[in-house]
Amino acid sequence: MFLMRCDFIYSETIFVTISSIMSIVITREVLGKISTMYGNFMVLTVVLNMFIYRFQDALNICSLVCSASMESLVSETRTPIRIGDRSTSDVVVRIRTQEGRDDWFYCHSQVLIEKSKYFADRLSENWPTCQILDSRNCVEVYCQESEFDHHVSVLRLLYNVIDGFVDDMWHGVKNALGILQVAVNLGCPQIITACVDYLEAVPWEESEEEEILKIIPRLGTQVEPILARLLPVKQSAIMGIFFSTIRFATSSPPPIMNDLKSSAQEQLEYMLTEDDDAPLLAADDEIKSEVKDCVKRLFERFNNLLEALLCEMELFSDGGKMQSFQSLLSDLSWACQILCKLEIMRELVCNWTDASDKIVKVVKEASPTAELIETKLRVIEVAAKILEAIGYGTVILPSAKRLHMVKVWLPFVRVAKPLIDSVTTARDDAPTLKMDSELWQSLESTFVSVILALPSAEQAEILSEWLGNEHIQYPDLTEAFEVWCYRSKVSKRRLSFLAVNHDKINTY
Repeated sequence: MFLMRCDFIYSETIFVTISSIMSIVITREVLGKISTMYGNFMVLTVVLNMFIYRFQDALNICSLVCSASMESLVSETRTPIRIGDRSTSDVVVRIRTQEGRDDWFYCHSQVLIEKSKYFADRLSENWPTCQILDSRNCVEVYCQESEFDHHVSVLRLLYNVIDGFVDDMWHGVKNALGILQVAVNLGCPQIITACVDYLEAVPWEESEEEEILKIIPRLGTQVEPILARLLPVKQSAIMGIFFSTIRFATSSPPPIMNDLKSSAQEQLEYMLTEDDDAPLLAADDEIKSEVKDCVKRLFERFNNLLEALLCEMELFSDGGKMQSFQSLLSDLSWACQILCKLEIMRELVCNWTDASDKIVKVVKEASPTAELIETKLRVIEVAAKILEAIGYGTVILPSAKRLHMVKVWLPFVRVAKPLIDSVTTARDDAPTLKMDSELWQSLESTFVSVILALPSAEQAEILSEWLGNEHIQYPDLTEAFEVWCYRSKVSKRRLSFLAVNHDKINTY
């Protein structure tokens, strides 16, 4: 049609040109004078020059007319085609469901063929005749009721992708997932790319993330970029995160960052915990070395504050010092859990054992306040973890140090527990204590284990003191007492072979 129109314009222009040429009027008198003066050759030259001049004007007019006509035609072809425009539609798409839903959409084969492999195949001459249930001008697409709206969206997006305006068409992650599945089934690469870009960039809710994990792996490699945020990372990156986190978690940032620090500590513990999944990183020598160094620096800060408080006990009444002391104790309690998971408790146990006398002295001599009771609880929490490592053989210490730990912490705990138990949150000045009932039970069992591992004479000394103490109710050492009585009674019989061996040795 375009070529026919151009031929018509060209013919009309030629007509104008000829008419212009025919309008050249040169009188005989003029030609006669020219012939007389210059000869017939000059007459012919004048006529030809005028013809060429007028013919060039005609060609210029023809060029301008053709150019204007072509611009008009191009402008007409740029008018966007819209889905649902019956005046320009040449194919109907029927989206149908088993429930009887049947919607007709007036579309354009040019768009469908260009943007969708399915429609390109369906509208091609190669589509098997036996599969054509209706005219090639009508294509039926069957889907589930839950997928109906997504099929409609894909049809509309086939037109919007042409214009490039698709960012506001997704209406959330769930809807985009539905559209993506339909786009993959219908072979719509541009919609797939746009959908992948959207899902890869936007945040997901937890439920949406689970849905993505169910759907995306089934759709092929073209949608894999969506899963980029969920893919495993290199071990070096994990270790980098771990090192940065452990350094922050064992530091002493301003109080305003306590929540962030607590979160870091929780995530470190999660990284090292074996649950339904393996730990995030293996506890190799590099990891253990970094953790030991960080905890060592943490204990050094604790010990420095302890020394300062011993020199000036009035500092303990300073709210800032008290808060720092409690914060360091909480960090040490958390560090015990990390060290236990990595099986590197020994250094902290030894340091705490050496500092036990100073710790008890500082807390005992401090002015009694509501905050002091919370401090005592924090001290007991750390001491319980240290004693547990000793009592159950996680860390091996000489009997002298084990006896020292019992003599230091048993009196402290038996006096502190009634005070802590008496605290009620009803008082305005009373701190809110998170008391774990299992703490006292665990600590009691630990004392029994440590005591029963001591030489029998030292056990007798501890049990004698316990039986005569007013705080005999806690910790209850009845189990240790019963075991000591049994061992003492049967010891001669059970160890009689030792006496025989001694006699034999003495005869030589």
